[in-house]
Amino acid sequence: MKERHLEILDIVNERERISVQELSEKLGLSVVTIRKDLEELESEGLLRRQHGYAAKASPDAINSRMSFRYLEKKKIAQKAVSLVEPMETIMIESGSTCALFAAELAAVNDVTIITNSTYIARSLGSAPGAKVILLGGDYDTVAEVTTGPVTELCAREYYVDKIFVGIDGYTEDNGFSNINHTRCSTVRALAKQADKVIVLTTSDKFGKRSVARMFSSDEVDTIVTDSQLAPEYADTLRSHQIRVELAEG
Repeated sequence: MKERHLEILDIVNERERISVQELSEKLGLSVVTIRKDLEELESEGLLRRQHGYAAKASPDAINSRMSFRYLEKKKIAQKAVSLVEPMETIMIESGSTCALFAAELAAVNDVTIITNSTYIARSLGSAPGAKVILLGGDYDTVAEVTTGPVTELCAREYYVDKIFVGIDGYTEDNGFSNINHTRCSTVRALAKQADKVIVLTTSDKFGKRSVARMFSSDEVDTIVTDSQLAPEYADTLRSHQIRVELAEG
């Protein structure tokens, strides 16, 4: 992604809605250039255009979530690749960092990926190094994910060494949490089929508590996050025997 596009996304996500004219003035670019950039970003699902304005995409859309702290998520995804062996079969759930991880993984390793994310399955359709098994279930067309009892039933047919998941919050008292209780239930069911739970998340999620509890501290094996993780949270995680992997930069 172009550095200019990342800058536009940061501004739009912070403001939620901003005029093309103001973006032009802020970035020192012509209105024509800004409109072309917005058109490209909209085509990727990263924002919406509205009569001379740029607005945040739907908060449930994975591309929209991916645009927040994109560079940190990309580095986390690249770091997590080292945790997977060639020819291994793993599970990846539907988080935005997980989607970036799946793309990085498919580019370098021959792997089999079991997922409930139709976004991941679709985006890896042409990747020569990845075989994708998509779990069925109740389909959320905005988040591009399957959840519910059918997804959980499908997951019971598989066993893997590792599952990679995203979170929306972590505190020591409440453990790992997520904003969507249905997704939490599905992720917990998927995790039962894996020996190790590996969380991919940006450091801003630590110290926050979301709506639904996903895992206790003792149920997670490894955290991969960015280098801005506060030392006290790294110490807390390690006190629960959780391996902490920090992405560089």
